[in-house]
Order: sequence, then C-alpha cells, then structure tokens
Amino acid sequence: MAFVPVDAVGLEERAAALTTRSIKRHAKVAGLRLAIACMDLTTLEGKDTPERVSRLCRKAIAPDSEDPSLPSVAAVCVYSTLVPAAKAALLGSGVRIAAVATAFPSGLVPLEVKIEETRAAVAYGADEIDMVIDRGAFLSGRYGRVAEEISLVKEACGAARLKVILETGELETYDNIRRASWLAMDAGADFIKTSTGKVSPAATLPVAVAMLQAAVDYESRTGRRVGLKVAGGIRTAKQALHYLVAVKEIGGEDHLTPEFFRIGASSLLNDVLMQLAKERSGHYQADDYFTKD
Repeated sequence: MAFVPVDAVGLEERAAALTTRSIKRHAKVAGLRLAIACMDLTTLEGKDTPERVSRLCRKAIAPDSEDPSLPSVAAVCVYSTLVPAAKAALLGSGVRIAAVATAFPSGLVPLEVKIEETRAAVAYGADEIDMVIDRGAFLSGRYGRVAEEISLVKEACGAARLKVILETGELETYDNIRRASWLAMDAGADFIKTSTGKVSPAATLPVAVAMLQAAVDYESRTGRRVGLKVAGGIRTAKQALHYLVAVKEIGGEDHLTPEFFRIGASSLLNDVLMQLAKERSGHYQADDYFTKD
C-alpha cells in the first residue's frame, strides 16, 4: 500500500477541536464510568513487590468501596515476574493481567530474549502482552526487522493478546507514527499503544488521533479491527474524557469498549473517582480519601 503522509496542521486542529466538545452531566458520568472500565491500572516501578501488586489488584476489582456499582478496570499491568502475584489476587474477578515484555522500556535485547520473556509471561498467566518496538531499527529504516520481531512475539503470545508500544515520543513525526502503526497492525498487533510512560512526551491527543485514524483506515482495507491504548501522562478525568470523545468520533461506538480501547493509568483512577464522588455528593473528597494503590 502506498504511504499516505499526515497533514500535521489538520491533525492538530482536529485534535484541538475534540477538546471543545460540550458534555452534559449524565454523559460525563457515563464517560467516567467507561474510562474506569477501559483502564489498564498500572505499576511499573523497580520497587514493585507482590504485596504492592496485590493491593493494586484489590483496587482494580473494586475501585471505590463507597460505590459498589462502579465497574472493575479492564486489566492490571505489571512486570512479567509479578504476574503470579496478580493472578492470585485477581482470581475469579474477570480483570485481565497485562505484562510488559521484550525488554521494556528500551526493547534493546536480542530477539531470542524478547521471545523467551514473552513466553515466560504467558506461562505465568498473562492474558495480554505489552511489547515495545525497537525504535532505533525503525528510525534507521529497518522496517522488516521491526515487523519480524512483532510477528515472532505475536506467535510467542499464543492465546494472549498483543499490544505493540510505538513509543511515539521518540518517533519524531506524525508520518513515522502512522507508518509504525500500520507496520505493527500488519505484523499482527491486537492493539497499538502510544507509549511506555517512561519517555516524554508520552500520550498526546494529536498522536492518539493519528493512530486512531490509522486503525480505522486499516480496518477499512483489511476488515480486521485493531484496538488503541493510550498511556503516559494521562492524569485527569478531563483528559480521559477527551480521549473517549476522540475514539467515539473517529472510530465510532464499536471502538468505545475495553476490547478495543484502553487507557494506561497509575494516578488517573483517583481523579476519576474524585469527579464521580463530586457528581454524587456535590462536593469533592480530599485527594487522600482514595487509596493510592
């Protein structure tokens, strides 16, 4: 397929326009509940422990003990060695386990190591794998190598779904982001994901719009729907609503589901819970009212 360059000015204007949409109160509440249902609640720190992961999993299952009507999050995302702790804590809940793999966040290890880590994470019990592409290979034009790695990692996933992290903050241009999105989808990605959250800038609305449009175009051409995960720097309920608006307007209602849209989040959930509590009671709870993990 001939590559279609991205109109950067038009893309950024479109993204800016999406932030001006007026959202009525009932739609806002529904949107915030959907944001929770689409979250990958995440901890990816060197100081992570099985106990910390277990606490995070309890919050993933029941985000707010004061409101049992709230949905669970879509998944908990952890390092592969902590998948067993997450599996034990999430047993019977329906919350999925996502594991970062392939030498997250750099992706700079031999291919056989990436494949072995992926297989190990799945064997531990991961339902989803979040892999990183080799940005150096991509930026130097070695697209075939990047595609081959994605394809082999996808094979190693077995029944687990594969999210391919582009690390858009390092890809430099919207053209590169569209090209990398298409390459990942062609190689078998179930989701394309913006960022590791370890590089700035991470997720931005224009980047998400570019990736969404690539996914819509890919589905139109191939008939296969690929999801989008935005991650890194999404900390407020307002930001989350902007992304939901973008998904609805570009992808349509069918994309507005945890099966095809995720928000990678660590601190976002508490802000969403604060906004929902305010809608219920008319006033904000203190930030420390909600548990941090």
